[in-house]
Amino acid sequence: MFYIKFLALCLLLSSHVFAQENKWWPSKWGAEDTLGSFNMLGPELTLKATKLVKTGKTYRLGIETNNKTPAFGTRTFEVTILQPNQYGGGSYGDNKFNYFDDYMAGWMGVGSQIDGLGHAGTDGVFYNGFKGKDFGKVDGLTSMGVEDYPPIVTRGVLIDMAACMGHKIVPVTTVFNRQNIMDCEKQQGISIERGDVVLLHSGWINMLETDPDTFGEVEPGIGSDGAKYLVEKEILAVGSDSWGLEIWPGEDPKIFDPVHQMLLNQNGIYILENMDTRELAADKGYEFMFVLGPARISGAVQMIINPIAIR
Repeated sequence: MFYIKFLALCLLLSSHVFAQENKWWPSKWGAEDTLGSFNMLGPELTLKATKLVKTGKTYRLGIETNNKTPAFGTRTFEVTILQPNQYGGGSYGDNKFNYFDDYMAGWMGVGSQIDGLGHAGTDGVFYNGFKGKDFGKVDGLTSMGVEDYPPIVTRGVLIDMAACMGHKIVPVTTVFNRQNIMDCEKQQGISIERGDVVLLHSGWINMLETDPDTFGEVEPGIGSDGAKYLVEKEILAVGSDSWGLEIWPGEDPKIFDPVHQMLLNQNGIYILENMDTRELAADKGYEFMFVLGPARISGAVQMIINPIAIR
């Protein structure tokens, strides 16, 4: 019994030491902040983005979400259509009114999605040093939920890694590092700037149609070095046309989702997954106005989304 208590104490102390040695809080936005990079949103970024609209062409970046959409882990999604009290020829009123309703049972992290700051932590500690046990409740987060997001309007940048690397679909083992991203910026004649939403196009989204099983099992993606570069650029969010953004399996088999940790947990930068960037890439739409207003479901960690790019 003494040994077990001693071991538990050692584990507790080692966790405390780990947290202190790798402390990433308080946030530059203040010790009580829960919005992270979304603090940059406002009139300045909105007006900057409006200047990029030249043709009026719009692009929907969300994919269809249904019960066949590949999803991480145990996530599922189902929609059931109902006709309350109208089966067998029933209707309402003398005008014989009918209606359908829909019931959804599933996870918010299926299909095109935004990962919030309450999604990723390190040893129980989340963005800005908040402890998961204090805000992560079964019936919803009490802090950092989707309902608190401001309207998201800013400059969007597409980094077409597939074209820059000479592929239609980037090979699965490809890691996007700092130099890869910088080289692609130069090749496209653009520069990532503070407050941008950066979308990485790898062509992997095509696997949804040709090989959906492989799509959801592995992926090319950004590595830790590439993520550090985007942190230094002070971006608002980063997304990709793959299910998990970062290279999978990871660069180090002993380290799980380090890019999620670095972006969400340590720097308050949001993640967008399963973005359909094909049409933007085909049009060489490297700069655009990015618009997103996620559903305000109280306490949600993630949310199914359909952002709009406008050029």
